[in-house]
Amino acid sequence: MTEANWGASLLWALVFIYALAGSVDFGAGFWAMVFYSQKNARAATIANRYLSPLWEVTNVFLILFAVALVGLFPKAAFAYGSVLLVPGDLILIFLTIRTVFMVYAHSVEKYQGALRVVSGLTGLLIPALLVTVLPLAQGAAIQYSEQGYQLSLATLFGTSRIYSYIVLALLSELFLSAMFLADYARVAEDKSAYQSYRRLALWFGPLSMVSALVVLWSIRSSWLHASLGREWLWFLASFVCFGLAMLLILGSHSPRHGRFRVAVLIVAAQYALAMIGYGRAHMPYLLYPYLTVQDSFTTSSMFRSLLVVLILGIAILFPGFVWFWRLFLENKSYVAKP
Repeated sequence: MTEANWGASLLWALVFIYALAGSVDFGAGFWAMVFYSQKNARAATIANRYLSPLWEVTNVFLILFAVALVGLFPKAAFAYGSVLLVPGDLILIFLTIRTVFMVYAHSVEKYQGALRVVSGLTGLLIPALLVTVLPLAQGAAIQYSEQGYQLSLATLFGTSRIYSYIVLALLSELFLSAMFLADYARVAEDKSAYQSYRRLALWFGPLSMVSALVVLWSIRSSWLHASLGREWLWFLASFVCFGLAMLLILGSHSPRHGRFRVAVLIVAAQYALAMIGYGRAHMPYLLYPYLTVQDSFTTSSMFRSLLVVLILGIAILFPGFVWFWRLFLENKSYVAKP
């Protein structure tokens, strides 16, 4: 592999990590809103318990991705910065609003209701906007001229393909967050909340798989369609992981069973395999047909310098992530407290 391919792999790995962490984060906010309105106090408490200490951590991976994109592929960063001006601004606005409410709602009791609504709604809007990058990367609705890259929002949102991606993003978010929160309730040995999230996972798992198949079917770009066909083994392995996970979920009736944790790990592998297949099929383009990985790559010296910085940064942050995990996600006394 060339340095450019290594850089693209690193970038795609950060996308995968943020996709998983963001799905659980945004989905937890949505489920907290839903279960609070349904008076399901235990399920809502489990979701809020996750959000309370860890919503700040998710944005770390978004920052790492932005740094890696600008440092490794400056031309691609400029192109996406130009075409994502409107969607990107909306994402930042929603993230800012959500962050402000998260900070103050835990300090002022009267904002608790507003927190749930804002967190729930932005938990749907932000992923829906983020996923528009995928069809854009296929060249949809983008034109290049002497004035630079231009995005036609009318063309983008006037095609059904974009909505299939949005539906996939939302269903995957709800599925992944339900899986994680069910496992979170399992740690707390909260049978009521566990069963609530387990049922949701059983519903949204198959729906997310159907939506993924619809997305694959809706791809009309001949170059990508042919490339996806060559990577069919990755998608087959992903589908097998999905089937195994569903069987484990069906057999995990009690939160005392450790099989559900295995199902969560298999689902993570399912999405990892699918993203590897999609990423390999999309190569060598970062923005079809204008930018390839090689064309937009930075210099070798910059690549090595940035790689060292990222490795050092991750090495510094990793102990903190482990500490957070043990203190807030595996600490039964914290998870189970009312």
